Amino acid sequence: MALEVYLSNKAYKFLKKIDKGTYEVLLEKIKKLREEPFPHDTKRVVGRKEKTFRIRSGEYRILYIVNSDSNTLLIVNIDKRSKVYEQR
Repeated sequence: MALEVYLSNKAYKFLKKIDKGTYEVLLEKIKKLREEPFPHDTKRVVGRKEKTFRIRSGEYRILYIVNSDSNTLLIVNIDKRSKVYEQR
């Protein structure tokens, strides 16, 4: 059963400003997460209150939270590795 995907404002703004090629690659990764929320290269992000996971896509990272009770996946942040873990 596919999860319903939601984007945080931060993730949405990032996807709006990147080039089309990168956008399509990241969108494909997000679509795969809907079917398989924990692929083999998933890692848990340490130092966050909620159980946040990350997957890699080239030099980019997608941070997300899975809520199995409501069958939802929240994309918390998408950015380059050097910036994505910064909390504001």
